[in-house]
Amino acid sequence: MQYQIFIQSQKDNFIASVVGLPNVIVEANTEEEAISKAKSALQAQLATGKFVTIEVNPQEISHQETTQMKYAGIFADDPTFDDFMDKLAAIRKESNATIDE
Repeated sequence: MQYQIFIQSQKDNFIASVVGLPNVIVEANTEEEAISKAKSALQAQLATGKFVTIEVNPQEISHQETTQMKYAGIFADDPTFDDFMDKLAAIRKESNATIDE
């Protein structure tokens, strides 16, 4: 298999990381050494684990609610909501005026 390695040149050294594997990051004095260390680190990581392929049903995902989305629109039919928002805006404006002083 082939993997991409992202190499960053720092002041005194090089940092190499394997793209897509955030746990594989190394530091070295030269670019070549960084590549070699990244390869060794990747081989060590692959020796202790494996890649598996899973299938996800898109219909199952669309029916799941996120925490925030289950509250979306709960005030749509509340006749006092606009008054609440106006009062909140006034409080924020007053608070910002106090901070600016």
